[in-house]
Order: sequence, then structure tokens, then C-alpha cells
Amino acid sequence: MSALDGSVVNSVLPIIRADFSSSIARLEWVVTIYLLVISGLLLSFGRLGDIQGHKRVYLAGFAIFLVCSMLCAASPTIEFLIGFRAFQAIGAAMLSANSPAILTKSFPESRRGQALGLLASMTYLGLTVGPSLGGFLAQQFGWRTVFYINLPIGLFAFWMSYKFIAADHPMGVREKFDIKGASLFITGLVMLLIGLNQGHNWGWISFATIGIITISAVLLYFFIRQEQREPSPMLDLRLFANATFSNATISAILNYICVYSILFLMPFYLLEGRQFTPFEAGIILTAMPISMAIVAPLSGIFSDRFGTRFFEATGMFLLAFGLVVLSRLTMETTAAAIALRLVICGLGIGIFISPNTSALMGAAPKNRKGIASGILATSRNTGMALGIGLSGAIFNTLLLKAVPGNSNSLYNAIQISFLAAASIALLGGILKLINFSNRVS
Repeated sequence: MSALDGSVVNSVLPIIRADFSSSIARLEWVVTIYLLVISGLLLSFGRLGDIQGHKRVYLAGFAIFLVCSMLCAASPTIEFLIGFRAFQAIGAAMLSANSPAILTKSFPESRRGQALGLLASMTYLGLTVGPSLGGFLAQQFGWRTVFYINLPIGLFAFWMSYKFIAADHPMGVREKFDIKGASLFITGLVMLLIGLNQGHNWGWISFATIGIITISAVLLYFFIRQEQREPSPMLDLRLFANATFSNATISAILNYICVYSILFLMPFYLLEGRQFTPFEAGIILTAMPISMAIVAPLSGIFSDRFGTRFFEATGMFLLAFGLVVLSRLTMETTAAAIALRLVICGLGIGIFISPNTSALMGAAPKNRKGIASGILATSRNTGMALGIGLSGAIFNTLLLKAVPGNSNSLYNAIQISFLAAASIALLGGILKLINFSNRVS
């Protein structure tokens, strides 16, 4: 539900703009504020779960998310909607940062990959199905429905969580929350994401973009220094001394960069390049999440039995191949052939994500599962920002340099953007092979 809400609003932005007579610049903040807040708080709430108990933080997140969903639906102005979306993101961060930790603690190691595979399926379905579902609800019942729909689902999920999730308590001596580290991290990461998100508008070499990214780098440097000397750090840097954990984190970011490159580029090809209707484009795009949802749990089951690294490398290489064939899309490519290419990408993502998540969570000590969950969720949102920023920068730059009147400029820009994403997926596969060979030796 929280993943879906991060993407569903995109599809109703034109309707919200018309209803509030808002400018595009102000309208963008309805989506941007949600991304910034949830990204900045994931690590903090994962750590808070380790200290206060994951179930407690998870249920509090549900309550905040549901109340703010109702407030978003009832917003009288665009300014109120932006503010309520910021608070809604707080609840979403509490949910996303603690759900992998709850699952990891609730299942034995022999079934961890299967459970995390189902979680990955739901997350990707929410992120990918959101736009088409939002468009349908807004067309039939109005844009406020995309927020009201959270209430019955969320209330039922809250009751299920309260009843069936086992109560957990911090292990060992109660540790304090690292407020200084959290403040440095939130400020630094949010400034970085603003720079990546707005770079194509401001100009990638403009004073504003370079300045805000430089400031974010300085803040994140001081955050690392703070965590190195903090007795109870928000981010335990010792986790990254584990080669499996650090490799899984980097690979997750690379994977999410590729995923969001696809989600960013395909609508331009389908809607502007091929003139498909939004409904037709939505049907074609569902090929990827369906294949992901089918494969991710199976990949998790097999990785529980045979280990994770082979499946992680296979998934990244298959994703790289899928991105290469997507780069060959033309004006004549049939809808079935487009869907088949997306299925290949979905299979690669599904094969990769469950074993990689299992490896990351399994490498973390029991009293650091919340931090590991926060790192995993932060990797997803960082990959989102980097994927959209990278593909958007390549795509927009090539379009601006295109010869006026050249009908192939859109396809050329999409082709090179997909090839760039394919090289990132290939790098991820190579990293997994290196990790595999090191473990074997």
C-alpha cells in the first residue's frame, strides 16, 4: 500500500492541477515532497525499530499513514495537499523501514528468501501498477479516491498486523537514538535528492545544482564521521565490513536505477512515440510487474535451497539483456513484442531481488535488522532518484541536441538511454560474479 501510494499520485496530477488551478512547479511538490521525506526518514525509523521494537513502530506508521490519507483526500488547497503528503510519507517510511525486519525475524532462515520474495512482489506491483490504477479510479470517481481507497485496506491490514505480528523487544542493553546522526543524514540525503530531482530543470552544471550536491556531500561526510565515533550509531558502519552486505546494498541500488529507468522511459515511447492510448500503454506495461510477481517468490524459494549468488548474478545479466532488446524498439515493433521485452526485464528483476534482499538481511546481526531494513528501503529510493535523474538527463540532453524535424530523435534518445541502463545492470552482474568467486576461493 505504501509503495503504491508513492506512484499512484503521478497518474492523477493533471486532474489535481485542474481542480486546484495550480502551476506545474507547485504541483510537482505533491510527488517530490513524498519522495524526499520517505527517503530521508527510512534509516531513522529502521533504527528506531531496533530500539523500540519493530511492531510498535510499524503499527504507528499504519496509523499515521491512514489518518494522513484521509486528510490528503479532504485537502481544500494544493498547499494543504503538499503538507499532508509530507506527513503521509512519515507513516510510509515507518512501514517500509520495518517490514523486511519483521519478516526476517518471523521466518526461519530456510524460508527467508520465499517470504522476502513475496514482499518484493508486492512492492514492485505497488510501484508499477499505481499509475494505471490511479488513472482508472480518478476517471471513474475523482482524484480524491486514490487516497480514500487506503482507508478500508489499511484498517484491515492494521488489525491483521496487531493480531498476528509477534511482539518484539530490543535485544540486550537499551541503546539511545542518535539524533545528531539522524539530522545530518536526513538533511544531506534530502539535499542530494533535490539536486538529482531538479538537476534537469536547473541545469546539471548550474550553480544551484552543483552547490546543493556539494553541500549534501559535506553533510553526509560529517554524518559518516559522526557514526564512526557514536556508541549507538543510527547507521552501524560495521555492517559494510561484511562483503556480502555491502555487495548486496550496491547491487540493490544498481538494480533500482535500471527499474526506474524503464518506468521513466517507456511512457515516452508508448505515448509520444507510438501514440498508444493511456489504457493501451497501461496494459502493455503490466507485463513487467506480472512477470516479477510470479518469479520473485520462486527465486526466493530456490535461493533458500541453493544459495543466493547464482540467482543474483543471473537476474542482473538477464535484466541487462532485456534493456538491450528494449533499446531496439522501433516504430514498427508490435505490442506483443514490446510486452515480451518487458517480460524479460521483469524476469531478471524478479530473479535478482529476492535472493539479494535475503543476502542483505541475512548478513545483518539480529539487533541490527531494523538498520538493514532501512538501508534496503533507502537503496530503493536512492535508486529511484538516480534512475530517473540519469535516464532523464541522457534522454533530455539527446532530444535537445537533435536536429529539428528529425522523426527518429525520440527513438535515438530512448535507445541510448536504455543502453546506458543496460551497462549499469551488466556492472551489477559482474559485481555479483566477483563476490561469488571471492566466496568460492
